[in-house]
Amino acid sequence: MRKLFPTVLLAALLLAATAGAPVPAAAQEKQDALELYRSGNFQAAVDICRRELEEMPARLDAHAILGWSLLKLKRYQEAMEASQKAFAVSRYDPRIIQIAGEAQYFLGRRQEAMKYLEEYAAIAPTGGRIDIVYYLMGEIYIQQGKFANADIALSTALYHSPNIADWWSRLGYAREKAGEARFALEAYNKALALNPNLVDAQRGKARVEGQGGG
Repeated sequence: MRKLFPTVLLAALLLAATAGAPVPAAAQEKQDALELYRSGNFQAAVDICRRELEEMPARLDAHAILGWSLLKLKRYQEAMEASQKAFAVSRYDPRIIQIAGEAQYFLGRRQEAMKYLEEYAAIAPTGGRIDIVYYLMGEIYIQQGKFANADIALSTALYHSPNIADWWSRLGYAREKAGEARFALEAYNKALALNPNLVDAQRGKARVEGQGGG
């Protein structure tokens, strides 16, 4: 009778035989879209999310990462269209609402953007994108000439992310336009403490001090 290979030996031979075999394409393509997004590889994240959504159209994580990546690529119309497809899956996912609001903002549709941004703030007051939501709201209020509202929105954005010099400069501008010279100067100084070369803050500070606001 022929002897059978011991199980351990057989497994070792099979492992050796397959060690040099090519990895299936599907396994090679299997990457983490979120990790790619976080590492700044936005186009690769877009590609993976779109492949995932072809197989699983209701996968909200893929919809969210797709939208975020398109925003980073400044492909705002595509981001808006992606958000509308995601709304067919879930109308009240805050991630999708924020994507729609940011996309509308950069498409110049400020009124539509504000509706989504306010909705996000109501649904997810401590959400991961609450800082950018309030910043964009502040910018819209500045454009509308509602400088007190802009002060509140930008101050809230900076409460969540206090180390963004550009946002402090915009807060200074809102306060300057509202006639709050002393508080405008305070904001401009904070902007310059974070970035001494920020031209808008330098000019804003000079204007305020020139008007006796120092």
